[in-house]
Amino acid sequence: MSIYREHRQRFLATLSELGAAALIPTNTAKTRSNDTEYRFRPGSDFWYLTGFAEPESWLLLLPGAEGGRSILFLRERDELREIWDGRRLGVEAAPATLGVDEAHDVEDLWSLLPELLAGQDTLMWATGAEPEDDRAVHELLGLLRTRARGGVRAPGRILHPGPYLHEQRLLKSEGELEVMRRAAAITDEAHRALMATAAPGVNECELDALLDYTFRRRGGTGAAYNNIVAGGANACILHYVENDQPLEDGALCLVDAGTELEHYASDVTRTFPVSGTFTDAQRRVYEVVLAAQEASIAQCRPGVPFDAVHEASLDVLVDGMIELGLCSGTRAEVIESGAYRQWFMHRTSHWLGIDVHDCGAYDDATGSRPLEPGMVLTVEPGLYIGAEAADAPAELRGIGIRIEDDILITADGHENLTAAVPKSIAEVEAACQA
Repeated sequence: MSIYREHRQRFLATLSELGAAALIPTNTAKTRSNDTEYRFRPGSDFWYLTGFAEPESWLLLLPGAEGGRSILFLRERDELREIWDGRRLGVEAAPATLGVDEAHDVEDLWSLLPELLAGQDTLMWATGAEPEDDRAVHELLGLLRTRARGGVRAPGRILHPGPYLHEQRLLKSEGELEVMRRAAAITDEAHRALMATAAPGVNECELDALLDYTFRRRGGTGAAYNNIVAGGANACILHYVENDQPLEDGALCLVDAGTELEHYASDVTRTFPVSGTFTDAQRRVYEVVLAAQEASIAQCRPGVPFDAVHEASLDVLVDGMIELGLCSGTRAEVIESGAYRQWFMHRTSHWLGIDVHDCGAYDDATGSRPLEPGMVLTVEPGLYIGAEAADAPAELRGIGIRIEDDILITADGHENLTAAVPKSIAEVEAACQA
């Protein structure tokens, strides 16, 4: 059974418990400029339930006996359009190829939906994404309600699928994890290539291009997010994506980049010396960030609150800030005052999956939710000391370091999916000199 059929069956079980149908569209094509478009990427929820990457597609899930029904609406085969826009799966081949129960031409979507949704009490629909689709869904429900005197029962409420489907997406299946491990292996190769290639005078854009080349050459769909290749003080800009400056002798280079494979994301950050060897000042800061990350990773086990992962990094980073002369006072005083935020201004973790900042709640009724087997989260502490930070020791100015790995929570602890990417000082320097 494909992982996507398994996902549908699990979600259909939830829909049956709720007495709800679900209508899930894919993404719409987006204009890049004038009459050119961005490369199409399917909607994450739609991909999770279908594994189908063509635009203009909708999935309808209906609860019922024998596991319910899955109905896909997609573009019909069109010889002329396929010459211009690429091959289409077509209605006839969809059920056998994708494992759905039925398939129909997307041109018939709005004419068939009234009959298919009649008698349903609840419709799951993600409002707010596409105003035109929202309007069409509300018009459809209005039409059904006008048929009440004829015995037609229309859905009486709309539920957003997020609290149900996104909680399912948060716990990864073994099939999903196999894809994510492969993505991690490609990302490892890309980061090693950059460490070996970087040298004084090499432009950030060259490394950016090498990332994309490696991701695509090894089977990925490209980068999971805009690559960050930040030499020197550029690393102190958290979302630096210009990637157009030459690397300087004696500087560091921070690379935050991961491949997207079968629309699952990898997300890794490494910071390495352009010249192959850390300076004493760089080494001191790097050791603090690495110790913070190791403390957080040690917290990654079932039952530990999500926030504890961040707090473990924060404690180590603040101690390091005091030792480095970036903050003064006790750890408790620095945390209470928020003085640390000048040097560490983001959280340590986020969920990872089909989206790089994946779905799923971070809190539950008790507060910060406990970690569970199957969750995948990033662990990415950092220290960012701007080049013009007058209140920082001179030898530390312009140093920005972040270290990030992808961590799977297992039944007895965790698995670091990206552990192979060089991270210790010795490993990083060896990779730079390879």
